[in-house]
Amino acid sequence: MAQKERYIGVMSGTSLDGVDVALIEIDGRHIRLLSSTMYPMPESIKQSILNICTGQPTHLPAIGILDHRLGHLFADAVNALLAQSGYQAQDIRAIGCHGQTVYHHPTGDTPFTMQLGDAHIIATKTGIDTVADFRRKDMALGGQGAPLVPAFHREIFAHDDATLVVLNIGGIANISVIRPEQPLLGYDTGPGNILMDAWCQYHTREKFDQDAQMARSGQIDMPLLELMKQDRYFAAPAPKSTGREYFNLDWVQSKVRLVNHHITPENVQRTLCRLTAETIADQSCMYASGVQPRLFVCGGGANNPLLMQDLQTLLTDWQVSNTSAQGVNSDDMEAMAFAWLAHQRIHGLPSNVPEVTGATKAVSLGVIYTPQ
Repeated sequence: MAQKERYIGVMSGTSLDGVDVALIEIDGRHIRLLSSTMYPMPESIKQSILNICTGQPTHLPAIGILDHRLGHLFADAVNALLAQSGYQAQDIRAIGCHGQTVYHHPTGDTPFTMQLGDAHIIATKTGIDTVADFRRKDMALGGQGAPLVPAFHREIFAHDDATLVVLNIGGIANISVIRPEQPLLGYDTGPGNILMDAWCQYHTREKFDQDAQMARSGQIDMPLLELMKQDRYFAAPAPKSTGREYFNLDWVQSKVRLVNHHITPENVQRTLCRLTAETIADQSCMYASGVQPRLFVCGGGANNPLLMQDLQTLLTDWQVSNTSAQGVNSDDMEAMAFAWLAHQRIHGLPSNVPEVTGATKAVSLGVIYTPQ
């Protein structure tokens, strides 16, 4: 009989709204969330990340310093969760740390991805084996290195005779497509919150559009929406993945300049919300099967009431719900996934899905860093 083990997952995503940490218990095929928290990210670290992600000139010392600071930040986040949960380091089998993506370039002659956060610091400061660097082995095998969560979605959600799409809306939106007697699929559909957050912050100085107030005060600009949807990324076939280096404030501003009429900031914000919803719905509908396909939504975007309303409107024949209604807190999903990915690596089990990433074979991803 499989022994119960506890793992901690650490996730810092494209939105940069904090460090998500989740403690799970794995007992065979049963996965249970024991505790979770969001640990604050200092503004100075966030700005350093943005400087690199948006293509501003940088240098090796700046990258090295950020790697070091993120290592301490992730370790502090883990230790804070342990203090909150009452568990000790010796109770945890391993940490799975995604690291902070500062650049993701999975195509071309020299594909690469870069996540920062020194895992040696995490392991030594927490006293727990740490699994990190999950993406590069998949890329070495010809894959995109992303997304890595579809296998976890398949593991935790029951699926039957209709399509189930698990949608994560972080900075980037990605889907896991689980269909009866079909291979698992998953890829980035395009922007999630990233464009809405960037536009809102540029015009209001607020980090994000709380309760979609800015978007609700505007109207969809159809010419702008159609222009945005013509971007080559949306028509590209899967496997595919993207990030802040592609979808960013400059991308929005370049599209707005191409439209031959004045658009208010509020109308642009409303249009960006619709863009996220339509690009998700367009891709999801390609895989609809069964009497009532289901869409389970997690990530920060699940808390955007207007975005959820748009998804309901566009997917009239679907059951659309937050994953929290299915027993998995929508804010904890990705951190839980990387805890599970650490379990897969510790036990030498496959964690990528070639049909999803495009890798030539399934392998156990990640590098193990020990405190000793």
